[in-house]
Amino acid sequence: MTNEYDLVILGGGMGGYVAAIRASQLGFKTAIVEKDKIGGTCLHRGCIPSKAMLKSAEVFQMAKTSTDFGIETRNVKLNFTKVQEKKNNVVEQLYKGLTQLVKNGEIDIYEGKGRLLGPSIFSPLSGTISVEMNNGQENETLIPKNVIIATGAKPRELPSIPFDHENVLSSDEALQLKALPSSISIVGGGAIGIEWASMMNDFGVDVTIIESASQILPSEDKEIAEAVTISLKNKGVNVITNAKILEHTIDEQAVTIKLESMNSKPTIESDKLLVCVGREAILEDIGLENTEISIQDGHIQTNNFYQTSESHIYAVGDCIGGHQLAHVASREGIIAVEHIAGLQPMELEQTQIPTCIYSHPEVASVGLTEQAAEEQGYNVKIGKFPFKANGKALINQTTEGFVKLVVDAETDDLLGIHMIGSHVTEMISEVALAKVLDAIPWEISQTIHPHPSMSETIAEAALAVDGLQLHL
Repeated sequence: MTNEYDLVILGGGMGGYVAAIRASQLGFKTAIVEKDKIGGTCLHRGCIPSKAMLKSAEVFQMAKTSTDFGIETRNVKLNFTKVQEKKNNVVEQLYKGLTQLVKNGEIDIYEGKGRLLGPSIFSPLSGTISVEMNNGQENETLIPKNVIIATGAKPRELPSIPFDHENVLSSDEALQLKALPSSISIVGGGAIGIEWASMMNDFGVDVTIIESASQILPSEDKEIAEAVTISLKNKGVNVITNAKILEHTIDEQAVTIKLESMNSKPTIESDKLLVCVGREAILEDIGLENTEISIQDGHIQTNNFYQTSESHIYAVGDCIGGHQLAHVASREGIIAVEHIAGLQPMELEQTQIPTCIYSHPEVASVGLTEQAAEEQGYNVKIGKFPFKANGKALINQTTEGFVKLVVDAETDDLLGIHMIGSHVTEMISEVALAKVLDAIPWEISQTIHPHPSMSETIAEAALAVDGLQLHL
């Protein structure tokens, strides 16, 4: 059977389904091809389930310290089965809502494996899509005027430490644990690794982080990375940097890793090994060989509006590399659809993309780090304000962390904003908007912030750029 569409999207994750909804708003006849479930990694194997579990870990720690707030509790226990049930309920509720949104947009869903075809009797251009349906019915053939590839990414596997799905786990598999291990080693100190380290530590698991770079969170501001390291170590997490894994062995009791590192013992044993060394684009077996689309370093190449070398085929999200973040994929999908519609959307400015790490404490940033700004030749000045001087932080007993502004000393332009502490993943949106509006620190300081609130630290940090902070 053949069906014609204005737009067909390969992949129903964040980039794909948001693009489909925007296309529906613009009157496009739209379809999504998805081999699993609408919502993709973010909803089912990433953002949502991991943050649900992180919240449970936070509440567990809060319950254990509730006496500090005058609340007497006894025999606080963790029921990990209930943690998993809570996570699954959140995912299921959001999934039902998303399927209704797609239905409301009259977007067709083809549940199956989609492959791009070359020029054929169906079209003189490549991009016709053959769908191998999950239900065993005969293949569907979709003939679109335009295509968006949004196939996402999967956890990267180390050739020397392949996933065995029982002892050596990916983050996908860790989300499905039926019981907590007593100990876990995490290979990779990036955002995903740090979130898992924080969560497992808060659940009472003995955690070791193994990072090959000189610092964890290598892409974050050095001062932020150092603060996270100190925080984790203070909570009992073993943080190993500049580490090279020589080999690993598995027996019935433990996974043993042999290391080459100046700051660690040569072997680390743990019940489980979690590998968090990034994600790789899912490009295999989607028919790219039938097109002229360019692939470089494992990612689809596009222009700033996400067109590939075949102008009617676009690509967004993790499959094109860059910031592999759900909110980036979403924005890319909107830009691609609006470009197809001839609406001349604004290009995505990389320095305006906020990044968040939902560990305890949280980390959030937007723009250049202090180190990157200096490397690019800027003469910078810094404004910093600690949460320990903030009334709401004292009330909440969340005084760990600070807000840091990196500013061009010559123009007063905001170059970067970096935060570590409680709720900073919510606070980052204010300074992200400031970046979009090209605000300077003075304008932030003149914005009236409610008292008491954690957000007051942003105004104080803006004042601190010129040494004018009021409460320190």
